[in-house]
Amino acid sequence: MIALIALAGLGCQWLAWRVKLPAIVFLLLAGILAGPVSGILNPDQLLGDLLFPFVSLAIAIILFEGSLTLHFNQTRDVGGVVWRLVSIGAVLTWGLIAFATHTLIGLSPPLSALFGALVVVTGPTVIVPMLRTLRATERIANTLRWEGILIDPVGALMAVVIYEWIASGHMEASLPSHLLLFGEIALVGTVFGVVAAAAMTVALRRYWLPEYLHAFGTLSVVLITFTLANQVAHESGLLAVTVMGIWLANARGVHVAEILTFKEHLTVLLISALFIILAARMDLQALLELGIPALMLLACIQFIIRPLVVFACALGSDLSWQEKAVIAWVGPRGIIAAAVSALFALKLEQAGYEEAQLLTALAFSIIIGTVIFQSATARFLATRLGVTEPEPRGVLIIGANLVARAIAKALEKHDIACTLVDPHYDNIRAARMEGLSTLLGNPLSGHIEEHLALGRFRYVLAATPQHETNALACLHFKSEFAERFIFSIKTERNGSLQERAEVAEKRQGQVIGEHALGFQQLAKLIAKGAAIRTTQLTSDYTFQQWREAHDGNRELLAVFDPNKHLHFVTPGIQNEIGVDWLLLSLELVDTVESTLHESKPATL
Repeated sequence: MIALIALAGLGCQWLAWRVKLPAIVFLLLAGILAGPVSGILNPDQLLGDLLFPFVSLAIAIILFEGSLTLHFNQTRDVGGVVWRLVSIGAVLTWGLIAFATHTLIGLSPPLSALFGALVVVTGPTVIVPMLRTLRATERIANTLRWEGILIDPVGALMAVVIYEWIASGHMEASLPSHLLLFGEIALVGTVFGVVAAAAMTVALRRYWLPEYLHAFGTLSVVLITFTLANQVAHESGLLAVTVMGIWLANARGVHVAEILTFKEHLTVLLISALFIILAARMDLQALLELGIPALMLLACIQFIIRPLVVFACALGSDLSWQEKAVIAWVGPRGIIAAAVSALFALKLEQAGYEEAQLLTALAFSIIIGTVIFQSATARFLATRLGVTEPEPRGVLIIGANLVARAIAKALEKHDIACTLVDPHYDNIRAARMEGLSTLLGNPLSGHIEEHLALGRFRYVLAATPQHETNALACLHFKSEFAERFIFSIKTERNGSLQERAEVAEKRQGQVIGEHALGFQQLAKLIAKGAAIRTTQLTSDYTFQQWREAHDGNRELLAVFDPNKHLHFVTPGIQNEIGVDWLLLSLELVDTVESTLHESKPATL
């Protein structure tokens, strides 16, 4: 059964990738079909006493992985609207949803307050896939993406505090008692998180752990920190692992890229298994009995609460009403809402709260409802309001080296937006000094995908000196871009490698350049002062005349057709270049000219 859960999780993740929807929808539907519908999966019988520890530890890892991507230096790009959405907006959302839940569903005030906190969170795992199909303007995309990232720990902390308030039995206590309880959870969670993070920081900086134990060591410390914090103050463990992740992400001299990559893979596995198991425990009959009130709650969140909060938080901002409307329309609930609601429902059921079983069912209904409805309608709304990006024309460039920067600057002169992604800070710094858009990090990581609005790009250009890096990048982005829009710069292979051990040439994407000059040749040319020149063809100055004038001293890299559409030039495919086309070609200096082979016809 565990093996089948893993296989079902893989199928759901694959289907989500194919249809460009958040995987959580398919995972929850699979769990419902396997559990309450067919009765094939009974998590309580399957896992027994291990169910609660598995859910608890899985959520701790998921929260830690999310907080490990939160860098303080990136929050400088976040506008006031986002800060208000994750502070005042979170409190407003919580209060309004709690009131609506108590009024429409009839849950007790404490459980309504808990449910309100649980569904405050949106999250990047549901926002990012939606943004790819939405293709809204950059301000809308940035606002929604940053809200999803920053509100994760905020919503989790709110839910933890309210749960502890219910579970402690101090609901009738005085306000000072509530503040003392809140302070205890916040203090214990923060102290344990800081101590654990400081210890890991020292261990990583001083190389007390070998590199291959970094990920495993961090995972072990996360689990023990979560457990010990909970032993000292109930439910402070979630805050502890969140603090630990944020501390490590911002610690100087600590490289978390490999740790983050490991956590991303582990999180996908845990999420897949976790949500199938949690959905299989859902009391579907109880949810169906709610019927119309549950739909009314969903409609209230979608059409009343979210718009009220967004427009209130956007007062005084420079966002247009159309942009505010799209932001208000898009607010799907995700992983934290489902995972934490299931965890607290388990605990409250054990404590004798019979209504608690409705928490998970209601949370899952809100998740599925918001994701499906918004995925189906948000693109139409944004298009009608005129706040979508035009047909993508941008180029995502892998690498921020000398060659990549030269190509990006030439393209941006013709209104082709370029973003350069590179894990090396020196390259990123040089690109930023030249005014180019950049993103620091491994282009293959989920972290980069979360921070890239891929809908803005039409092309991928792998422009690093490493053959394998280019090939992996081209393979990685085949899930998002058609193969005809994936290109790379030719790289020289290591002659000492056996041919069977090399990356197949076809995996590297289409090689750009009329003569497919290698990366080292291009870098040498540009370093010697070669520039990328622009030539406008007319009826009086044809492509043939240009070729006769520049035969052997220009490398044609790209062209613009009369409709201003970019086409990268590649060897081997014949195409006509006619009147009103624009040519981008690299000058060839004398010292490198001799390396060119016999001139070939221009190709696109």
